Amino acid sequence: MLSVAGHLAYELIGGVGVPLASRLGVTAATTGYAVSSVAAYQAAGHLPSPRGDRRFAVANGLFASAVISHFTSWPTTRRAGLPWLTECEGLEGRVMGPYNALLYASAVAVIGGAVENRRAWQWFALTPLLVVPMLRAEIPPEYQRLLTQAAESPRWWNRRLAVRSRGPLDAGGADPSDV
Repeated sequence: MLSVAGHLAYELIGGVGVPLASRLGVTAATTGYAVSSVAAYQAAGHLPSPRGDRRFAVANGLFASAVISHFTSWPTTRRAGLPWLTECEGLEGRVMGPYNALLYASAVAVIGGAVENRRAWQWFALTPLLVVPMLRAEIPPEYQRLLTQAAESPRWWNRRLAVRSRGPLDAGGADPSDV
């Protein structure tokens, strides 16, 4: 849960918004992720096995779906044989190293959660099979909505997308990947 929160915070601070911000607004989307994650983990922790294990497994499957969707929907290269994002959601350049590290931290946390809740492995495995195709289908239109929103209503949280929608250089001539 903490790695996903770090991932979303990095996107927000990096100026590319968060998923669903184009539809709900950045405050509602960010609050929704935080509240739903905490509520799901808290509720699952109070349920006896196997119901609690299933909920944890589904939550881990959702987090796995996010990681898989990132690495399969955006341009990558290979580093040490692993996929490495070169661009994602308006982020590029030197900010990609920490972003990839956050994604891999999320992947490690997901694997740890799957091992811990191995009695419910079917729920963990089934979740990405269902969710990844939906996320992959939604990524291009959501990104386009975020770009349009940034062009029409630039804010601190979508500043990198606002620059991107205007072109490669901002008014001061700075490369947006250096922000």
